[in-house]
Amino acid sequence: MLNAQLVLAIDTCGPTGSVALGRYAGGTAEILGQTELEGRSYSSTLVAAVGELLAKYSVELGTLAAIVAVNGPGSFTGVRVGISAVKGLAETAQIPVLAVSRLEVLAAKASASSAALDAHRHEVFLRLGGQSLAGQNLASRELLAGAAELEALNLAGVRIAVCDEAAAALLAAAWPSAELHHTVAPTAADALQLCAPRVSAKHFVDLALLDGHYLRRSDAEIFGEPVSAAAQRL
Repeated sequence: MLNAQLVLAIDTCGPTGSVALGRYAGGTAEILGQTELEGRSYSSTLVAAVGELLAKYSVELGTLAAIVAVNGPGSFTGVRVGISAVKGLAETAQIPVLAVSRLEVLAAKASASSAALDAHRHEVFLRLGGQSLAGQNLASRELLAGAAELEALNLAGVRIAVCDEAAAALLAAAWPSAELHHTVAPTAADALQLCAPRVSAKHFVDLALLDGHYLRRSDAEIFGEPVSAAAQRL
């Protein structure tokens, strides 16, 4: 399709997830449909939801121009399930893949340059960028931050998109003068909207290198270290 392209998006990073189908033309996206996914059941529902969505609009997997993968940050399990599904679908039908951060999708949804998501353990996944600080423009960056890191950043007055109360509370405590823009959680359809120009420009990833954007190590990596170290000493 030269003038219109069908693109699938998958987001399984949050407490709930979604898959969406859109039609790209002229660098813009028309959302054809979206299916919501319940959290903690992605592994058993994701591929079926994709199949049902494509069938609803009589779309064959092989006719997709691209897959947009929201690759984190978020739940380790959710991110991994989503990335595995994207790789399986893309390899089978030779479909190019574009990866995007959930934080960037959230920021774009709220027309903000910065965004934060609850990372649990009294931490947030934080995206900063585009704002001017002390006369300097900051390049976009993403990090995991707790209360101490937030206070050290001292970014009072920054406009930040949030979609959950835990992240909002941490930011409000650290930066009382920050402008928090509350919005609903980003979805796969939002990712489709954001990535339309990038798909047109073919900003695709090497599928062999596609991985989750975690911003922190898994519990197995963190809590397994003492056991590994003890085993090495035996």
